[in-house]
Amino acid sequence: MFIKSKTTKTETTGPGITRQILGHDAQIMMVRVDFAPGAVGAIHSHPHRQVTYVAKGKFEVQIGTEKKLLGVGDCFFAPPDEKHGVVALEAGTLIDVFTPCREDFLKR
Repeated sequence: MFIKSKTTKTETTGPGITRQILGHDAQIMMVRVDFAPGAVGAIHSHPHRQVTYVAKGKFEVQIGTEKKLLGVGDCFFAPPDEKHGVVALEAGTLIDVFTPCREDFLKR
């Protein structure tokens, strides 16, 4: 019920990217993703709904064919199966919320 980030495991998911699962049940999951400058969250899709909050930094975000620059306090929503990805224009942190839970993240 209570998660302390200092004692919760992080994992490297790509060059310059780390992920930390902050909490989940079968219906919802919150994840912190830290990016080094220039790190790329490759274009991908999944059946989950995703809303993402920019906690730190600046990102170029692509959803479908549309790209936008987002900074601290901005958000984006990726509908199920919509291709999306990000590029960190500077060191940054995204907070992702998925519904339902990303079971694939738990199997690593």
